Amino acid sequence: MDVSSGLTTLLSIAAVAAIAPVVVGLFPRWHVPQVVVLLAGGVVVGPYALGWASPAPIEPFISLGLGFLFLLAGYELDYAALRATPGRLAIIGWSLSVVLAIGVVGALEAAGFVRAFVPVSLALTTTALGILLPILRENQLIGGAVGTQVAAAGAVGEFFPIVAIAIFLGANGEFAGLVSLLIVAAAALLLSLAPRLIRGRRTQDVILAGENSTTQTTLRGTIFLLLLLLVVAARFGLDVVLGAFLAGGVLKRWAPGDASQLESKLDAVGYGFFIPIFFVAAGMGLDLPSIARSPGRVAVFFVLMLLVRGAPALLVYRRALARRERVELTLFTATALPLLVALSQIGLANGTMLPENAAALVGAGVLSVLVFPAIALAIQRPSTPLHPQEE
Repeated sequence: MDVSSGLTTLLSIAAVAAIAPVVVGLFPRWHVPQVVVLLAGGVVVGPYALGWASPAPIEPFISLGLGFLFLLAGYELDYAALRATPGRLAIIGWSLSVVLAIGVVGALEAAGFVRAFVPVSLALTTTALGILLPILRENQLIGGAVGTQVAAAGAVGEFFPIVAIAIFLGANGEFAGLVSLLIVAAAALLLSLAPRLIRGRRTQDVILAGENSTTQTTLRGTIFLLLLLLVVAARFGLDVVLGAFLAGGVLKRWAPGDASQLESKLDAVGYGFFIPIFFVAAGMGLDLPSIARSPGRVAVFFVLMLLVRGAPALLVYRRALARRERVELTLFTATALPLLVALSQIGLANGTMLPENAAALVGAGVLSVLVFPAIALAIQRPSTPLHPQEE
């Protein structure tokens, strides 16, 4: 790694990250999520605009940013909700999206518009829970009627495609991908049982005594857990997103000591440093020349994301949410980006995806992050909650 260029890139990212909340605070009526400003800032300082920074020298930091994003998504996930009505509705909605994606992408493939059937189909079924969680937090939507459904739908729309990627798009074939997935899941399960293996009272006392001192035992242990599962997933040919998501789920059971304090520390480290790196770098990596050459493809994928991933919510949640709330959920669930980047890279690596489609998918993902949550927040009126009978 070129230390000078790496530090220059980190300086540019730090500047964008510091300016982003100020921009959001100066224009509160615009309901602009910070994620949007971070992405736009990445475009501005990136190689296709001002040319001040490039993501190449800081790849490990970008991976850690993505890891923290999905670690916190896995940690925030309410597993009880997945077993309850929100989870069942989310699975039904995602299944409808899969059926729609198969039909739509099959037609596009027959027309010669796409070549990579599986990556593009999966791309149209994803939801960026990691991106949506900070947006929901900023707007006090966590735990509300819409927020609960978004969390469940986002978890399903993120985790199920990750599993499908591991099985169907693994480098060593479908069977090896399934075996690798099971091995990583087993490793995560064993790690979740780690606290039961610490029988010594003295060991527990040492860990708890240092959680708020300079040793920061629980925070260091959490970062070790995250990196361990990232490495395990990567060694078995799986996307690091899977390892990070599982790490969040493990942490919810594994974390010793004061869970609320640990969560605030993870927020500080993740949202304060690593996660902005990922978002700004995503903006830097946006292939603007390819998008400019094929703007129609971006528009096609952008509309399909709304129709294939979002539109089923209008039908599936008709008894659970009011019409306006279903529209909000449609927009939130159609928001995607991290997995689109991964799927585009996979499609390019195995030679099945057209380069213009890879750029267009990522461009449509960025556009979805810029547009869909902003519209959903603009129509959100928390002071006058609606119920299905008020339609």
